[in-house]
Amino acid sequence: MDRVFIYWDNSNIFHEAQRLAEEGSEGPNARYRIRVHFDNMLRLAHADRTIERALAVGSVPPEMRQLWNRMESNGIEVRLFDRGSRERGEQEMPDRLLQLRMLEDALDYNGSPGIVVLLTGDGAGYLEGAGFHSTLERMHRRSWRIEILSWVHACNQRMRRWAENNGVFVPLDDFYDAITFMEPSRPGFELAQSRDAAPLDLSRRLMTS
Repeated sequence: MDRVFIYWDNSNIFHEAQRLAEEGSEGPNARYRIRVHFDNMLRLAHADRTIERALAVGSVPPEMRQLWNRMESNGIEVRLFDRGSRERGEQEMPDRLLQLRMLEDALDYNGSPGIVVLLTGDGAGYLEGAGFHSTLERMHRRSWRIEILSWVHACNQRMRRWAENNGVFVPLDDFYDAITFMEPSRPGFELAQSRDAAPLDLSRRLMTS
């Protein structure tokens, strides 16, 4: 049975979705109206396979509380960090936590590897033997299968090429209409219509064999 281990870097995924919305044709103030459709994004990640573990990391602004509650109610472990901390970079601690959990799972499931599904585009630190890319290589050498889900314009190109040669790279751009939706404009802002998420078509999603 295929067991997936999902590691979700929400800040990376959401901030890059904001950029894509702003550059597209979603209407005024698109950056502030776009939202990630949680159910479709999660299904795109597990692709109807058994979830063995799911961990999401992100930040603590109150407007995200509904998303975090929904994740937790669906069995996803959520770890939040203060984006305003002056003691560390915004992404340093979330990234390290995800990498630590990936390495812990590699040890705990030694001899019984599963499928890593990583939602991020951050491949920094590879040349120093650190970062997501190096962690994925270590797991791959221990027979873990690798799937990276990322926005094309945001994914580290070295990590993407490696994933395409050694696993699967799933461009989130191909599923943009299904994994995002748009809220209507708020009172006092330029008029903009809402947009519901489209149905998710998994037949276009590549998966490791």
